[in-house]
Amino acid sequence: MQRNWIGRSEGLEFAFDIEGSADTLRVFTTRPDTLMGVTFLSIAAEHPLAVRAAEGDADLAAFIAELKHGGVSEAELETQVKRGRDTGLRALHPVTGEALPIFVANFVLMNYGTGAVMAVPGHDQRDWEFARAYQLPIRMVVVPDNVRDALDAIGRHGAESSAMGSALSGGGSMELYDTNAAVQVVREFEHRVADESAYTERGVLVNSGEFDGMDYQQAFDALAARFEAQGRGVRRVNFRLRDWGVSRQRYWGCPIPVIYCGQCGAVPVPEDQLPVVLPEDVQLMGTGSPIKADPQWRVTSCPQCGGAAERETDTFDTFMESSWYYARYTSPGAADMVDARADHWLPVDQYIGGIEHAILHLLYFRFYHKLLRDEGLVRSDEPARNLLTQGMVIAETFYREDAGGAKEWINPADVDIQRDARGHVVGALLKSDGQPVHIGGVEKMSKSKNNGVDPQAMVDRYGADTVRLFSMFAAPPEQSLEWNEAGVEGMSRFLRRFWREVTTHVGQPDHPPVDKAALSPAQATLRRQLHETIRKVGDDYGRRHSFNTAIAALMELLNHVSKFIDMSDQGRAVRHEALETMVLLLNPVTPHVSHALWQALGHGETLIEDVPFPQPDASALVRDMLTLAVQVNGRLRGTIQAAPDAARTAIEAAALAEPHVARFLEGLTIRKVIVVPGKIVNIVAG
Repeated sequence: MQRNWIGRSEGLEFAFDIEGSADTLRVFTTRPDTLMGVTFLSIAAEHPLAVRAAEGDADLAAFIAELKHGGVSEAELETQVKRGRDTGLRALHPVTGEALPIFVANFVLMNYGTGAVMAVPGHDQRDWEFARAYQLPIRMVVVPDNVRDALDAIGRHGAESSAMGSALSGGGSMELYDTNAAVQVVREFEHRVADESAYTERGVLVNSGEFDGMDYQQAFDALAARFEAQGRGVRRVNFRLRDWGVSRQRYWGCPIPVIYCGQCGAVPVPEDQLPVVLPEDVQLMGTGSPIKADPQWRVTSCPQCGGAAERETDTFDTFMESSWYYARYTSPGAADMVDARADHWLPVDQYIGGIEHAILHLLYFRFYHKLLRDEGLVRSDEPARNLLTQGMVIAETFYREDAGGAKEWINPADVDIQRDARGHVVGALLKSDGQPVHIGGVEKMSKSKNNGVDPQAMVDRYGADTVRLFSMFAAPPEQSLEWNEAGVEGMSRFLRRFWREVTTHVGQPDHPPVDKAALSPAQATLRRQLHETIRKVGDDYGRRHSFNTAIAALMELLNHVSKFIDMSDQGRAVRHEALETMVLLLNPVTPHVSHALWQALGHGETLIEDVPFPQPDASALVRDMLTLAVQVNGRLRGTIQAAPDAARTAIEAAALAEPHVARFLEGLTIRKVIVVPGKIVNIVAG
């Protein structure tokens, strides 16, 4: 996304001569392989040739003036109707010498490349739309492999392609053998380009004279060498960095330090007057910016001429400020922006943000940091070591349509939802009148769709820990989280069950410490399951950031603890270790419940926040026996038990002797036995 925003493109810049003039028109293109398909040229309204052509053409001058007030964003350029005016000038094709019309077009920008575009309507969608609107020729000079193969087949049979030199190029008729499959392939392709859309993929050159049969790179290199030798062109890398709108029409935010003077124009606020401070005695009206409506703050004098002037009343976007103040936070009280403490704390260990931050914050966050680095204020190259792009919270939407067909979005809290046995929404009624509402599908929570859920309502009903637990469990952090109240209820049941296990255990007699040497097989198994969970949860929290799988592992461990009914001294000791450790493992997600249960387990003098995170006991993780799956020709047919250090021959023998496995081997010849230690045995037989 950042690469696309920066807009780096490699291409060729070269010149078209202007008919009857010593001037040239330079263009930049990333697709020089389409040069032989140029049928006109487009230039920006601000281009010098456009300005000169408009001097004697009132209609063209009016059109250029109109374009100067149009939008220049990528979205606007893509969606607007393609419009233009013929300048009356003609450019000469640099290879064929053909005279080509030059148009002023509303989709060409002066600040990208040279402000001029060679128009190839057969292979560029904007040019295609423009050519269709103004009845300009569409030439096909690049085709996919299957069309090239069809043309080769036609050529071998002495026939000629139709529009590869006819209808699309402005003349001729289609004289092909309709029974020929190759002809049909060509016709279908020509029809698509003539009537549906441009072919914008790379392919093989046709109708390109000496360049016929070349692919993109071959044509690029050949044309670059030609124009460089003639002194008419060079290879070039261009950038089209999109605009970042940093201003906001609101009170809160950093005032933009610019003053507008009728005589001097836009003047930066002098450095000794920085920072510009927001007025505190403002009238918040609910609409509009209060500082714009405050003449005492807004009206000032020009720093250059001293005349009457006004301050900029927009404030900076918060992304703008958070692109640098993380560095300042490392150096409180420093006389300069940062001091040596910044190099101790930076780069940031972990950045977490939504996908909407990928450009309008992360890109400029990185830009600012590199600026700080280049100014010698910090030594690190990047501001953060790791990035986690979190998913969105999505929820069901509901609406009704008014008499005009406009949708009125209804909040899920105002709707009674009907679900099937699997929990899918099958109907919905508005609570206030009991009448049906339309189901709009699941979308990102937003004000526009009115599908936001008030967290406070969930907290009041289930408690903050339950809501936190559901949010962590419902989806991996990088994926979208679908809000489902049934899921919140499920997390509430889990916490209540865990609470009962701990409080029931607390009511039992005291127990001695865990004696590893005295544990029964069942006690050792539960302790192994506990320390496997410690290892997994620690890794999921710290390295993988996979909170949902960590919680799932704790839920599975609770199932094991619930089924463990050993009331002996060591049984209670292992159970205590398991419950106490679970409280510590859950604490980052459910701090309130964990705090209360930690106290209940007898730790009244120690805050749970001061206890180190649990670490797995390596000795507890050792298994006496392993369960190995046994497959026959890739399909699971049974399982066997084997010691971790069992010999390969013993494992093979046990697998072949397993009754279910033996049944599927009857009448077959064993060709190979593959043993993956500790995991699986695969028997290949036939």
